[in-house]
Parts: sequence; C-alpha cells; structure tokens
Amino acid sequence: MSATTILHLVGSAESDFYANLSRLYAKDSLEALNNNPRYNFRIAYITPNRLWRFPSSLSQVDIDSAQPLSIASAVEFLHQQKIDLVLPQMFCLPGMTEYRSLLDLLQIRYIGNPPDVMAIAANKAKTKAIVATAGVKVPKGELLRHSDIPSLKPPVVIKPVNADNSLGVTLVKEKSEYQTALQTAFSYSSEVLVEEYIALGREVRCGIIVKDGELLALPLEEYLVNADNQPIRNYADKLKQTDNGELIFAAKDNGKAWIVDTTDSITPSVQSVAKQCHQALGCRHYSLFDFRIDPLGQPWFLEAGLYCSFSPKSVIVTMAKAAGISLDDLLMNYVLS
Repeated sequence: MSATTILHLVGSAESDFYANLSRLYAKDSLEALNNNPRYNFRIAYITPNRLWRFPSSLSQVDIDSAQPLSIASAVEFLHQQKIDLVLPQMFCLPGMTEYRSLLDLLQIRYIGNPPDVMAIAANKAKTKAIVATAGVKVPKGELLRHSDIPSLKPPVVIKPVNADNSLGVTLVKEKSEYQTALQTAFSYSSEVLVEEYIALGREVRCGIIVKDGELLALPLEEYLVNADNQPIRNYADKLKQTDNGELIFAAKDNGKAWIVDTTDSITPSVQSVAKQCHQALGCRHYSLFDFRIDPLGQPWFLEAGLYCSFSPKSVIVTMAKAAGISLDDLLMNYVLS
C-alpha cells in the first residue's frame, strides 16, 4: 500500500499572531506523526500578505528561505505534488473559510468541517442562536455594535463576537466596569457579545468524532476555575508568549486542565448536549464545544471550536487518547473515510 500524501496547510492570511498559533500546533503535529511510514507529509505556509510558501519544515529559517508564490503558482505546484488529503491548520477566519473553499474548488479532500460551518462557528452570536433553536440552554445575551448601550445588569461576560483563545474577554461585576470592558472587546471585533454570567459550577469541553458513521462523544476535559479568583478562563490560561515572541501552550501541563472521569455524573448530560450541538450546526468529522456547568449541574453552551490540528496537545486528540483512541488511529479514521 502506497503512502498517503498529506498537506499541512499552515499560517495565516490575516495576522502574525494567527500564523504563529497555527505554526505552534502544526509543528507539534508533524513531530508526532512524521515517522509514520503510512504518510508523506508536505507543508504549505501562508503569510499575512497571502503569499504561499512550501518549506521543508516549520522552522523559521526554512519558512524564510522558501520561495514566496502567488496563489496561481501555488495551485499549479499543488497539482504537481498530487496531494491526497489536506490537514487544515489555519485558525484565522480566511483560513477557516476561504482556503477551505479553495480546496473544495480544487476538489482536494481535507479533514474537518466545511467553510460554511466554520464561518458560523467563528461568530459566537450566530452559533449560540442556532444551538438555542435546537433546544440547548444558552446564557441570556445581547449583540452590541459601537455606540450601543448594554441593557443586561452585571455580572456579565463581555467577549468579541469572533475572537478565539479568550482574547478580549472580561467579566464585568459592576456597571462602572462596562466601558473599559467594552473598549477592550471592541478592539478585537466590530461586534461584541454581552452574556449573563452563569455561576460556577464547573467549566468543561466535550469533543465529538464521527466514527463508522456514528457520533462518538469523547471523555470531557475540565478547566481550572473557581468562583473566588478564577471565575472565567482568560488568554493567559491558554497561551503564553516567550521572550523571543514564540507562542507556547499554557494550559496543557500545569494542572489547569484535566480529563474528567467517565463515571462523573455530569458526563452523560454534557455528551448528549454536545451531540445536539454537532447536529444543529451541521458538523462533519469532529466538533468541540465549551460548556459552563451551573451549581445545579445544568450545562450551558458557551461556544464552539470546530478544529483539530492532530497535535498531541490538541483537545480532541487528548480526549480521544483518554477513550483509548491513539493519534495514529484518529488520523487514520479520517484518511480512510
């Protein structure tokens, strides 16, 4: 059996931050999978000026030395490479939508959700509205634009409608805190979501994978939060930046996240709601959802994160491992589908 040629689509057409985030996960994925003889890996790296590079590795030296190509030249090069499958690793909005649409146009198969689903999930307000229509509990909220005045009384959580990794998210406990929190959120997005604060509780994530045509809910991952000094997760809980500007994982190895025992009483209800969310949004291959668990044990939908880098540190990969599904087996599930 000949090896499958898989292209890692990395970088960002939008910003250096998203390019570095993409490279962080993709490097980890390549290091974990590169010695598997079943695959030949290739790399396409997109820079914020929308030029393509095809480096031999994701080291900055190799990226900088790779020839920059226009999209037309890049498409021609892709055809020459005879790519069997693409693993999208781009986290910016164009990467999640435009570049997946390009793959559809070129009839190149890729792992993950299609661009229309990714576009919805990138907008927290639209995602929330869709899952609420399907009967999933969501916090009461309102969508604001510049100059709009919030009507919800604190405590509330203010978040940019289309930013990830908790960028611009603030818990507002008093009305006097509204202005600063809104300014912060609007610095990341032209629209801001204001939501009622759901009391803790717990905060968990649930991943869904499609296996043999059926939805399989994975073990939950829980995050370190507490009502006194850590009521919500923030950017520093997820990513850190080193002195030389490199992004590193913050929540993976320091006790801020852990797999929930499958016998835990909250597991069945969260897994059931996660399947509802997956179906309501029209997801394929896999999905990932954040939930707030109130003191009565009721899960409340917070947001969707419909991507997986197939890095050992990816949440879905971590959950799958806890379910007895190795990284190799998880990838092969989609290679053969």
